[in-house]
Amino acid sequence: MSASRRSGTTDELGPDEPERDGADLLAALLDGMDAALCAFDADGVVTHWNREAERILGWSAAEAVGRRGLTGWAVRSADAGEVETRLMSAMHAPGRQVHEFALVTKDGGRVLVRTQSAAVRGPDGKPAGVYCAFSEVHAQIDLERSIALSEALFEDASWGVVLVDADLRPAVVNAHAARALGIGRTAVLGRPLGDLLAQGVEELESALTHVLAEGAPPAPAEIWVSVRTPEGDRRRCWRCGFVRLASPLAEEPVPLGVGWLFQDVTEAKQSEQEGSLLRFRTNQLHRAARAAAECEGPAEAATVHLDFALAGFADHALIDEVAGGPLSDSRPAGPLRLVRFAATPSGAPGPSLAAGAAGLPVRYGEGHPALQCVERAGTVRAGVGTVPPEQARAWATARQWPPETVHALCAVLRSRGRTLGVVTFLRGAGRTQFERTDLAYAEDVAARIAAALDLATAVGRGGEGHGAQG
Repeated sequence: MSASRRSGTTDELGPDEPERDGADLLAALLDGMDAALCAFDADGVVTHWNREAERILGWSAAEAVGRRGLTGWAVRSADAGEVETRLMSAMHAPGRQVHEFALVTKDGGRVLVRTQSAAVRGPDGKPAGVYCAFSEVHAQIDLERSIALSEALFEDASWGVVLVDADLRPAVVNAHAARALGIGRTAVLGRPLGDLLAQGVEELESALTHVLAEGAPPAPAEIWVSVRTPEGDRRRCWRCGFVRLASPLAEEPVPLGVGWLFQDVTEAKQSEQEGSLLRFRTNQLHRAARAAAECEGPAEAATVHLDFALAGFADHALIDEVAGGPLSDSRPAGPLRLVRFAATPSGAPGPSLAAGAAGLPVRYGEGHPALQCVERAGTVRAGVGTVPPEQARAWATARQWPPETVHALCAVLRSRGRTLGVVTFLRGAGRTQFERTDLAYAEDVAARIAAALDLATAVGRGGEGHGAQG
């Protein structure tokens, strides 16, 4: 302990250079520690006192080393007996002992510290003293809270937590994130995000790169992704938050990666979108009804309903009537033919155009979706599927639709128990296929168009004209 004691003072060791080098190394190690450290020999005399201890209590190594115990300078006299008994008891106890003490600073203040003390053994293995590492309680508690928070996030959090390294690869994931990614926790580590996500990778990697360079964004971001799973890609919406992680040990911030937290909000987002879409469509139906009421004739009102329905719903629409009049139970069976009543322009957008009174049948082939719709008196959906663009154009052209069509929805026009015709809504490749929620809207529009066409037939097609664009 003598060499160690002298390492905390300015005393010269003499010409023994190897011992001097060892003492300098020990002093440098002690002064570089993040924790405060002091040591006592078997008699309770202070032998070591590092810079962190000086920072916390204000007493320098020159003032502390050589003092017997802490009484009268670093500990109040009323507390001295209990404090020194606890500290020195570690010399004869196995392992480390943890205590909390109130120590006195040089300026007379008090600071609560948490200590870890253990025996220092001599060459013969017998206790030769005690070392005591201590830190301010609030700093220790902050550290323990940080560790506890980290462990809780990566074990028990009810949202996904992923630690992404500087190469944008997952380094640590919690159980929730692993389930969301559809893969085991260890299988995720080190893999590119492109292996885990089919869509949304570019947006996510851009966000991570921004956080590494600029820091956390001011608000969470909602990112739509497609997760690769053995059952196929799953479309999900994740509300993501990001924090940049930097090493606390470096003098200047060194990025360790990004903490990525996310929560699956797909159902809420879909409900929000469906509610917004429903409000828009209800408003369109209301506007269409008011506009149709101002039309001079029911035929014009039918095209007005078609134009208002088209907004945000489809790219093109057609109205075809049953040739020879409405179908009813009393009408004799015969070949089914459809006549074009009105259509939206396939080029520049504009109001629906009435076909006039020529009454020429539309050249629909056998099994055409519009013919099926009339025969079944029910809604029919059709789509080209995943095929090359040339085949998609040929598919649309063969059905007498604009060449850019890839999705179709045919809704029957029924009024007073009779089938008047069919309204067909068409979508291009830039839109999704028609879903079940679209069927109800199309059938509602078809019912309004059918009522207008039925009235037009009853009054002799008076007041034909162009509809208004919705």
